[in-house]
Amino acid sequence: MQTDPLSTPPWRTSTHPAGLTDTELLAQCSLARGRTSGPGGQHRNRVATQVILTHTPTGLVAQAGERRSPETNKAVALHRLRYLLALNHRSAVPAGEVRTELWARRCTKAGRIICAVKHRDHATLIAEALDVIAASGWDVRKAATRLCCTQTQLVRLLAEHPSSLEKLNTERETHGLRPLRGRK
Repeated sequence: MQTDPLSTPPWRTSTHPAGLTDTELLAQCSLARGRTSGPGGQHRNRVATQVILTHTPTGLVAQAGERRSPETNKAVALHRLRYLLALNHRSAVPAGEVRTELWARRCTKAGRIICAVKHRDHATLIAEALDVIAASGWDVRKAATRLCCTQTQLVRLLAEHPSSLEKLNTERETHGLRPLRGRK
């Protein structure tokens, strides 16, 4: 059975750095190692398990040192870097269809956004949501319409990562809009 190419919109791929694969994102970073202080005794004093990732294009820095394994700390630092990029780096949003393939997969026809907080896609969804909200003048209703989800679902997505909702409200206040509340 053939599908009609006109019935399916041409989904774009993510242009936000938070949506890059681990390998692509690490290629844009400089990696440094260090020692951390705190509990852990001699092991912590002798082994450089702290990982510091600096995203070269933006200058954002994420670090992790609470685990004993440098590889685990690297994964944690990469996760933190994705959220830093999501909050602090805005990418251009095209006119017309703004949903990426990721948004098309993660939104139901009823407008629900389905993505667990611990999933790798969560930071990318937040990044792309903030990009569209910024392109919509920080009007969440307009952004939700462009992303084909409900306004409530969009605010809930941001509220799952409190710094994201805080960023949204800070920007809304600077543009003369009232702050939004996440669910309690």
